[in-house]
Amino acid sequence: MNPEIQSLGKVAVLMGGLSAEREISLLSGRGVLQALRDSGVDAHAFDPAQRDVSDLKREGFARCFIALHGRFGEDGTLQGALEWLGIPYTGSGVMASAIAMDKVMTKRIWQSVGLPTPRYVVLNPEQQQRAHIVAVPDELGLPLIVKPPREGSSIGVSKVVGYSQMQDAVSLSARYDPDVLCEEFIEGEEVTCPVIGADADLRALPVVRIRAPEGAYDYQNKYFTDVVSYQCPSGLPAAEEQEISRIVLAAFKALGCRGWARADLMIRASDRKPFLLEMNTSPGMTSHSLVPMSARAAGISYEALCLSLLRLAALDYPDTARTHTQQQGATP
Repeated sequence: MNPEIQSLGKVAVLMGGLSAEREISLLSGRGVLQALRDSGVDAHAFDPAQRDVSDLKREGFARCFIALHGRFGEDGTLQGALEWLGIPYTGSGVMASAIAMDKVMTKRIWQSVGLPTPRYVVLNPEQQQRAHIVAVPDELGLPLIVKPPREGSSIGVSKVVGYSQMQDAVSLSARYDPDVLCEEFIEGEEVTCPVIGADADLRALPVVRIRAPEGAYDYQNKYFTDVVSYQCPSGLPAAEEQEISRIVLAAFKALGCRGWARADLMIRASDRKPFLLEMNTSPGMTSHSLVPMSARAAGISYEALCLSLLRLAALDYPDTARTHTQQQGATP
């Protein structure tokens, strides 16, 4: 066996989980698992919804590839458990994962450092009565987007074109999250841009343009149909692609992300200005997924991408901190 591959040790590919994106996570995880095995890695499937996470330590796993999406996998909770167990994992750490999972907190941080993101209104449970709901279009204009701030894969998302649709859109979103995010609609093109690497090797991968029928880039069309078309290389003017890459790298760093992520953006048709929508810290890795597509355009195969991400597995708190604590002894 290749010594470098052998040094990666026994690897758990975490997939499935408890979120509304479980089905997609299983697809991502199976793809990653096969790719790692094809590369010679001692990789095993592990579903935290069906097994105790402490089994990872007990069974001698040296590192984890997180192919979980959504809550209890992408939101910092699992990352915290792995920190406690001392098992390095792919993707962002506890704080960055938690922040990026919450679109409202993400937008607040981006706004604080001057990065462009659409205007928004948050409706907490006490503000989801008619008087509050019908006031939102007056502030943001129409059309607008209504979405749960802590879900992914376009779950619970509605495009509202009239006042009469607001109540149903808010009710749908509230099924997935007690808070509801109402966001200014940016008329234009949707694009996505992955980031991969660490420190001096951090880089943005090629931008992907997304073309959905009548803008319906929803859960079904994302994963289970071929009606959405993707363009990578994007065909955008070089200056536009460079500006998107710059903004995405700045957004990644502002949130404290590491390893990899994928930013989704809109390019406003009227002036070609890009607006950040969200940062996915555990992006999809299915056959329809956009990070592998972008990586291929950069000359990186699916297998090489998975292996590269696995090599970047890390902990927020390195062994030196853990060893120091152990040497001091546990607090009685």
